Amino acid sequence: MNRLLRSVIERVVKIGDLAITDPSGIIHHFGDRTGDPVHVWIKTKQAERAIALDPTLHVGEAFMNEEVDFLRGDMLALLKLVYNNSAWSNSQSGRSLDAFRNLFKRFQQLNTEKRSRENVHRHYDLSGELYKLFLDEDMQYSCAYFERPDMTLEEAQAAKKRHIAAKLDLKPGQTVLDIGSGWGGMGLYLARDFGVDVLGVTLSTEQHAVSTERVQSEGLENHVHFELRDYRSLSERFDRIVSVGMFEHVGVNHFKTFFDTAATLLKPDGVMVLHSIGRNAPPLATNAFIRKYIFPGGYVPSLSEVLPHIERAGLMVTDIEILRHHYADTLKVWRERFLLNRERAKAIYDERFCRMWEFYLSGSEAAFRWQDMMVFQIQITKRNDVLPITRDYIYERDHAAPLPLLPESISPRRQRMRKRADQE
Repeated sequence: MNRLLRSVIERVVKIGDLAITDPSGIIHHFGDRTGDPVHVWIKTKQAERAIALDPTLHVGEAFMNEEVDFLRGDMLALLKLVYNNSAWSNSQSGRSLDAFRNLFKRFQQLNTEKRSRENVHRHYDLSGELYKLFLDEDMQYSCAYFERPDMTLEEAQAAKKRHIAAKLDLKPGQTVLDIGSGWGGMGLYLARDFGVDVLGVTLSTEQHAVSTERVQSEGLENHVHFELRDYRSLSERFDRIVSVGMFEHVGVNHFKTFFDTAATLLKPDGVMVLHSIGRNAPPLATNAFIRKYIFPGGYVPSLSEVLPHIERAGLMVTDIEILRHHYADTLKVWRERFLLNRERAKAIYDERFCRMWEFYLSGSEAAFRWQDMMVFQIQITKRNDVLPITRDYIYERDHAAPLPLLPESISPRRQRMRKRADQE
């Protein structure tokens, strides 16, 4: 085995049962042989050298290229074993690499409007059939809200939308801007169940096409509109702004622009809710594998980086909620569904893509379950008298079934369906 790789593993893995078969066929054991065994096969000397120099990037690359496989356990089991030890990120080599990457993180996130479109295209304009293999029926591609551990993914995603709607404190007839509107589920829900008018903006042509089709199929053309547009080009003002799972793509260089724009677009008595992946630790550069293969231009912020920009934009934070294991549980379901439908994904793309996606979902779940990743929801206003003075209203509305607030002009067919359901 490569001596540098052996040295790194010996420093990191003190507990657990890790076996590695090297390219020569020799088996090496690490840890104290407790817990579930994990047996990794490194097939080539090239992969062995690369992993020794930078495991955060090259473990995933070697797995993608079929230069690494598992004889016992899987990628999630390996990451759990590593994170339950002192972990690579806490080793001297890991800290040195992190510090080096931190120096260049601003250059990695020069997300101009043109570059933002290119970055979005890389991930969100993949085949819609791929996402249907593992997402819920509403195509929610962000952290769900598991109010109970026995919730299905569909129930938890519905609870997420309801929870965010409660924090928006919506009133019928209000205007809502959805920044990063995805496949349209949030905007459609708000218009359908709360009687508001929604403008959703996205940079994904695939998501825009699906969203527009959904509006037409539900008969909500007069109240929901999705545009293929950068939020920075908007000028009209809104009663409410919501952004779910988009802020991670803004980039640290553009936080000021994001909140300055939000302050311009939000009415004086408006409310904004920002839902984003975050880090429960000091700022750090984006994981090398995620940046290269999954979310180019992406960045997971610490709250210490976000709050100053909110304050400088003249905005006021009225509530912050940290969702800890909710995304780990969401990713667990996504990973299980993806693996169940792996052959169908392979037919859409190929084996290398499937291994990349498996590593992405496993690595993300591990980061939220055993490292410092979390999701935050920040409620923002311009004045301190806009919302009730206690949180009670959030939970009261959160657990109440949404009322059919739509006027008669909106989707009569859907209202008849709701009326029949109520009678039943």
